[in-house]
Amino acid sequence: MKNDRDQEAIPSYSIFDHTADLGVEIYGTDERELFCNAAFVLFDIMIDIQLVHPVTEKKIFVEGRDLEELLVNFLRELLYLFTGESFLLMECVIADMDDFHLNGIVKGEPFDRGRHHINTEIKAVTYHRVEIRKTEGGLAGRIVFDV
Repeated sequence: MKNDRDQEAIPSYSIFDHTADLGVEIYGTDERELFCNAAFVLFDIMIDIQLVHPVTEKKIFVEGRDLEELLVNFLRELLYLFTGESFLLMECVIADMDDFHLNGIVKGEPFDRGRHHINTEIKAVTYHRVEIRKTEGGLAGRIVFDV
């Protein structure tokens, strides 16, 4: 995800069919880009992310037993920021990451009923079919959201 709003590129992702849930495949050149793109996708599905301004930042630290669990825990933490703190994400910067830990900052703003509209309510991030695999262009990840 780029920080310059005028030249912001929407990360590549696709939605796949999954009974009663929403499955998403996310792409990135490396782990950091994949995770930031996953963060963007989570919020892009829920709201019109182009209306969010990066005026507030939150520190993020998550752990996992492997990259897949780390991805699930990262997205669960971000979903908590939305549901528990009404925080909308616009930018993601991962400062430090390995297969078991992630430390970063997300920027965005509080939900404003006058400017923001919820498109799809995501209730949970699941482990069902979670996968991170190497591709010719870098990495692809699959995640299923309970909607």
